[in-house]
Amino acid sequence: MKTIAILCGGGPAPGINAVISSVSKAFLMKGYRVLGVHNGYRGLLLENTETVEISYEWADRICNIGGSALKMSRFKPKDSDFSTTLFEKENIELLVTIGGDDTASTANRITKYLNEHKIAIKNIHVPKTIDNDLPLPEGVPTFGFRSAISVGSKIGTTIKTESLTTNNWYIISSMGREAGHLAYEIGKSIQASMIIIPEMFNKTQITIEKIVDLMMSSIIKRRTMDIRPGVIVISEGVFHDLTEEDIKNSGIVFTYDDHGHPELGKISKAHIFSALLDRKLDEVGMSVKNRPMEIGYSLRCCDPVSFDLSYCSSLGFGVKKLFDEGHTGCMVAMDQQKRIIPIYLKDVEDENGKIRPRLVDMENESVKTVFDDVLYYLTEDDYEAAREWLAEPEQFDYKKILNW
Repeated sequence: MKTIAILCGGGPAPGINAVISSVSKAFLMKGYRVLGVHNGYRGLLLENTETVEISYEWADRICNIGGSALKMSRFKPKDSDFSTTLFEKENIELLVTIGGDDTASTANRITKYLNEHKIAIKNIHVPKTIDNDLPLPEGVPTFGFRSAISVGSKIGTTIKTESLTTNNWYIISSMGREAGHLAYEIGKSIQASMIIIPEMFNKTQITIEKIVDLMMSSIIKRRTMDIRPGVIVISEGVFHDLTEEDIKNSGIVFTYDDHGHPELGKISKAHIFSALLDRKLDEVGMSVKNRPMEIGYSLRCCDPVSFDLSYCSSLGFGVKKLFDEGHTGCMVAMDQQKRIIPIYLKDVEDENGKIRPRLVDMENESVKTVFDDVLYYLTEDDYEAAREWLAEPEQFDYKKILNW
């Protein structure tokens, strides 16, 4: 019987089940057998494969809930792990992978492997990540991103209310491995005092000292305006651009995942930023209370908002459309006119075969407005007022820190 296989890689994102459901229904209606593969690429390529025969009823039951009905894995196979065993045993014609950049990069490698071994199996990837960092058409989000913003903004709003109530500062660390989309959108939505993302260091090397100085710049600016509380939102992605020497000197100790990324989920980035800020405040002799708050895994398995439910259904049905048109080795995407289009993985990979991340465009007019005109930070015009607390306010000049 003609069969397609579906797997999920990486971490959860709201809308996964809507994709699984819509892909399954589209193929079941045309007489295909749909095989769900548990444990991502580990389940697909290694022994003791755990699968589920997906029925229409099963697909219908999961369509609008959070999490993933197919168990996920961050396992990243080596080329030597690649195998055609399951494909041949189950008569698989199409592999549907749901995941982020690492899952997409591995899907790209598997496509090349299958082509080299003249295996007639198609591969279509559904781009998933709350980080919004996959190279889709301009203005089109990855699925799960809108749901994550919704929940993150609700949490951030509550934290801002507490800040105003207690007169304290709050340091919010948001997910976002290399790109700052999530931190930027959450920070903008709650009108945070300062937003710190990797992309804003586009004209200077990012360092821990500069991150701390940006926090100080916002605190001092609001103090000159006789405003004591505030909220700072920082993307965890800033860690990925720090030098090993800078991390070592800070005292931060990381473990690393199978993809070579620091396991940011195992530590509280907000606590680190809070402690580093306290150290700097002590150095300048200021008394400012700050509290750390992590916005992380609470976003991953929330129920998807209506946008993602509709969007994910379109992407899932779009997989069948691209398959019927003969596409393979691609991501399914929707353009701004809501047309389903393929984005070929070979066209968006770097020299190492890895999918290039989409970053926050610091030249975008809307983004520039936020970073130039909305945030609170010290400028040369504030030096005299700031000398009440600082001997050398120049150190905390926002545009000097960033070399803008």
